[in-house]
Amino acid sequence: MKAVIIGASAEALHTIEKAHAYGLSITALDGNPKAEGLGAADKALVVDISDENAAIEAVKRERPDFVLTVPIGRYLTTIGAVNDALKLPGISKETAVLCTDKYKFHQKLQERNLRNCHCYGAGSQSDETRNEELAENFLSGRLPLNFPVILKPRFGSGSRGIHMASDAEELKRALKAVEGESYVIEECIPGEEYGVDGAVIQGQFHMILLRKKENTPPPARQAVGYFSILPQDMYWQQVYIYMKKIVECLELTECLLHADMIRGVEGPFVIELSARPSGHNLHNLFTPLCTGIDMAEEYIRYRLGQPYSFTPACTKQMMIHYFDMEGSVTRVPDAEQLKAKGIPLICWNCNIKEGEELTPVSDGHSLMGRGYFILEGSNQAALLMQAEKIKRLFFL
Repeated sequence: MKAVIIGASAEALHTIEKAHAYGLSITALDGNPKAEGLGAADKALVVDISDENAAIEAVKRERPDFVLTVPIGRYLTTIGAVNDALKLPGISKETAVLCTDKYKFHQKLQERNLRNCHCYGAGSQSDETRNEELAENFLSGRLPLNFPVILKPRFGSGSRGIHMASDAEELKRALKAVEGESYVIEECIPGEEYGVDGAVIQGQFHMILLRKKENTPPPARQAVGYFSILPQDMYWQQVYIYMKKIVECLELTECLLHADMIRGVEGPFVIELSARPSGHNLHNLFTPLCTGIDMAEEYIRYRLGQPYSFTPACTKQMMIHYFDMEGSVTRVPDAEQLKAKGIPLICWNCNIKEGEELTPVSDGHSLMGRGYFILEGSNQAALLMQAEKIKRLFFL
């Protein structure tokens, strides 16, 4: 059998490796001829994946059995368009648009009372008149809006281009500063942030892992760590029930997914959802270590007609943490040194060099290249204590 991957960054390597283990031939598409996934695929096609027609024509010639989704941003819509055109199983273009357009996503869920907040579409700096009218409507109270609010790119982001406004005047200034793309204005929902890894098979939602996030302060709220939440936790059950309703509302049927969630006073509140696996070494490393479920592998088994399962037999108390320290590095510990100190280290990947100056974390780009470590422990407090111990070792 043959499968296609659209968007062949380094985060596609895990899925390609798993596909090869099951004898699948992989054709990968990416606009970057140096994309790492192209080099690992059986056939590499340099195609601008923002061009749906070009992608459809390229995939049509390959005659694949299905598309395998990997971490990808806005051009999840190209995967949907390819599935529609070639009548392949997986997400549709309509569903992919709901996953990538924050404003349409909000509207769809609000119709079912699954997302209760005010959210408005805004333009770029070139839409100055439109944004000025919006700001005046908020100032006058003609449009309801509860502050503080977040102004963020309507399509994609990765903690990029985010502004927070505590009142209408601040929002007016922020709207004047944005440029180059469309934005949404959304009320801030207070609460702790979580992530969900899951799958939808034949319309049935399977929750694989619920992760609690450790974030930088607003507005970026960049995740610097994740803790696994055990299924016996009451909030795990609340999220599971809520996510089943969201899956039904979005008419998701055949996909892997990840979602970002707020634990609000009224219950779970979904920030965004995408019908593809999570990045940042979550779906390919952290989730399998915590749950024993490799979602890419299980989806491949499902497509091949082999036995599969997205239900963990057990979930371990673990944390993945990225190197969010600041300052001049005086030494770099290694895994053996950490284990000798009694630190419950499961995985270690450190790209930091001695003498390097670590700047404050502002977004994923400034953080992810540094590496990560994974710990197992009895509870979140114990894991955090061990993480701080590790980070201090860089500055002795």
